[in-house]
Amino acid sequence: MKIRNRVLLVLIVALGVALYLLLRWVSDDLHSRYNESLEEPLVDTANILATMIGNDALDSGNRITLREKFDAVARRRFTAQIYDLQRDRVDMRVYVTDHNGIVVFDSDPNGAEGQDYSAWNDVMLTLRGEYGARSSPVGSSGNKSETIAYVAAPVLENGKIMGVVSVGKPKQYVKQFLAAARLNLLIAGGIAGLIALALALALYRWVSLPLDRLAAYALAVRDGRRSEPPTLGNNEIGEVGAAMEAMRIALDGKDYIERYTQALTHELKSPLTAIRGAVELLDEPMPDPERQRFKAVIKQETHRLHELIERILDLAALENRTGLENVEQIAVDELIKDAIAGLEPSITAKGIIVNSRGDSAAYIVGERFLLRQAIVNLLQNALQQAPDNSEVTIDCTAESGQINIRIRDHGPGIPEFAVDKVFNRFFSYSAADVTHKGSGLGLNLVREVAALHGGTATLSNMEDGGGALATISIPAQTSGNFARPSQAPQSSLT
Repeated sequence: MKIRNRVLLVLIVALGVALYLLLRWVSDDLHSRYNESLEEPLVDTANILATMIGNDALDSGNRITLREKFDAVARRRFTAQIYDLQRDRVDMRVYVTDHNGIVVFDSDPNGAEGQDYSAWNDVMLTLRGEYGARSSPVGSSGNKSETIAYVAAPVLENGKIMGVVSVGKPKQYVKQFLAAARLNLLIAGGIAGLIALALALALYRWVSLPLDRLAAYALAVRDGRRSEPPTLGNNEIGEVGAAMEAMRIALDGKDYIERYTQALTHELKSPLTAIRGAVELLDEPMPDPERQRFKAVIKQETHRLHELIERILDLAALENRTGLENVEQIAVDELIKDAIAGLEPSITAKGIIVNSRGDSAAYIVGERFLLRQAIVNLLQNALQQAPDNSEVTIDCTAESGQINIRIRDHGPGIPEFAVDKVFNRFFSYSAADVTHKGSGLGLNLVREVAALHGGTATLSNMEDGGGALATISIPAQTSGNFARPSQAPQSSLT
């Protein structure tokens, strides 16, 4: 399991346990608070009744009148809407004991008159001069789910305890209040839990997204794909990303020098060997035609060295780019015409007909020089492969937000072994009827230009009529919606 998933799991479990313990504590505290709210007014009631009716209840002559008053109270009906609770009768019980704890009066006609209650806490503690209270099951069933709370107060005469008045109140309504409060508490806890979970997921996403971007960037660097370093913010992850980018730049610099040194050494050996051999042979006596042939070899190989160095410098400058410069809106048809005009001598020399067709309203946003150079390289490659007096076709179309420039020749095509290698640096091959061997950098430069503009470059064989088809695809802009960007767009390749 990933570390961030573990952190999320631990966070969720911690929030769940904390929320559960909080709800449990609040629920238990509510139970105590509701019992206190019930007991507190019973204290006042017990003391009031002890003062008002205590002595009357102890006097047998006054008990009949007291009984009639409590019976009238029991028969009394009323309507009291207490929030969600509706009351219509009095359910309070009152009993009085003498100084021995014997019940002498009970408001319940079927109550406990004559019974000894001296062992009950409310009576026993009050007779001792202490605070007396108890909670007991309702009736004789012993059902603990239905209880009644009793609070007692002493009946005093000249400061002496003559008896006890105990007031009882069923707890069923307290349980209703408590159940409603616990339900509300559960709902509030559930909402709080969902909010906490959402915040945890947001935190997870906030931390995870930069890590995903950093991982994707690391994979792109590993695979050698052109990719911009992600924006990670001014935090620890951003510092790691900056350190990775600095390390990549340092490693790329070392690897770049090593690869170029090896490749350049390999590529320079062939023309230098040819030049050296020709120079050594020129020191020997030979017919003039042979001497001219070796001079031509020296001239050709010198030109090849010059071309190779120029291409290397161009490609090195391009590969070290992190974005576009000198960005402008470019009409694709004008770009193609400019490329054709630049190669007119080569086209005329081989008697090749170049047909250009396509969407004249297509525009590309990018660097004119680089895009022209890419098209020139593709066209130059097609001219080298095309037979004399043949045709090269340049087709420009706008498809799915892309400008596709396709250049087709009718030459021998690409050998099967070279199809997957033609864009590799320093890779080149010569067809049987083509005497000039390229530097192996032209198509690699085309791919770099396309990637820098957020596009792609491909080269494939044509089945219909033979030859090869080179395609460069760049994101399109039309003349109707173009807006010059304020800064160079970044490559979006991943």
